[in-house]
Amino acid sequence: MAEHKRIPSRRRKVLRTAACAFAALVVLGAGAALFGYFRFNGNIRSVDIDGRLGDARPPAATDGSFNILVLGSDSRAGDNGSMAGGDTGDTARSDTAMVVHINQDHSRAQVVSVPRDTLVTRPDCTDADGKPVSGAKRAMYNSAFESGGAACAVKTTEQLTGLRMDHYLQVDFAGFARVVDAIGGATVTTTVAIHDKDSGLDLPPGEHHLDGQQALAFVRTRHGVGDGSDLGRIELQKQMVRSLLQQVGGTGLFTNPVKLWSIGDTVTRSITTDSALGSVNSLVGLAQELKGIGPDQLSMVTLPVETAPGDPNRVVQQQPQGGQVWAALRADQPFPPAVVSAQPENPAQAVPGAAPPKAERGTGKATRKAGAGH
Repeated sequence: MAEHKRIPSRRRKVLRTAACAFAALVVLGAGAALFGYFRFNGNIRSVDIDGRLGDARPPAATDGSFNILVLGSDSRAGDNGSMAGGDTGDTARSDTAMVVHINQDHSRAQVVSVPRDTLVTRPDCTDADGKPVSGAKRAMYNSAFESGGAACAVKTTEQLTGLRMDHYLQVDFAGFARVVDAIGGATVTTTVAIHDKDSGLDLPPGEHHLDGQQALAFVRTRHGVGDGSDLGRIELQKQMVRSLLQQVGGTGLFTNPVKLWSIGDTVTRSITTDSALGSVNSLVGLAQELKGIGPDQLSMVTLPVETAPGDPNRVVQQQPQGGQVWAALRADQPFPPAVVSAQPENPAQAVPGAAPPKAERGTGKATRKAGAGH
């Protein structure tokens, strides 16, 4: 019988060492992944929207499309106070509100920004402690979040739009700034100088790569550019959303484990979701469904509004245009061209020296006072 050749002792030791090292890496890698999974899950805060609202809601779509209500909270709690300044006491309102509609095959997204000072009929709600919150016929849209929390904001939005909000995402000032820093900042272009002592933003005309603090000031700027209206600020927020999508697309997120860990840890520490999204698996699944949507697959409008009767500091949904916007989303169709063509100008990208556009949607002097708080 032929003898098997023996591997020299030195070579055998090297192979054994390599095998042990490989096994150790596998174990450590699995341990790190497990640690990350539980850490990220522990970071996420969630709200049981479905449990609080019950069945008295618009039906969910059956064609594969779905809707997400995204709110930016103006809470000054914790790190938010030093970042945002000002004082909202012990309460918080929805400083930013976007209804995000994902189409049937998840290849495109449509976003409707709802001005925070829009007067709406706020339904009866139950707050986070289970206490009843009486409805109101002429309530500011952003008061729903202040009065009854996330569930009341969702219920009010569903009543306004006739759309089921399948998911809910909330981020505060500090969380937004952390996320922007985690993805490497955001690039914006301005054609005019922006000087806003309230937000702290000071930008000359040109292209600027902003860190998290600067990006937060950019999306909150109102007095330092344009006519000082909240509608102008919404246009800055739209510009920022496109910039962030562009930045995320260029990070190589899924091929860079260090970047993936950093962003994952930051994002999960910075958001509040509905309970259906309140896990790493759910958030990763949503991200996979939406990863093909970039700036070119995104359509954004501001809800058409006009000055509220009897209150020059507030606005109301303009009809029939506002109803047409929500009808388009319910039918999973593009926004009406007439609505798109009548959108407010981005004050950061205005043509220097040009006359301001006509106030066709109640965006004149009366509406410029809307949202007096910063």
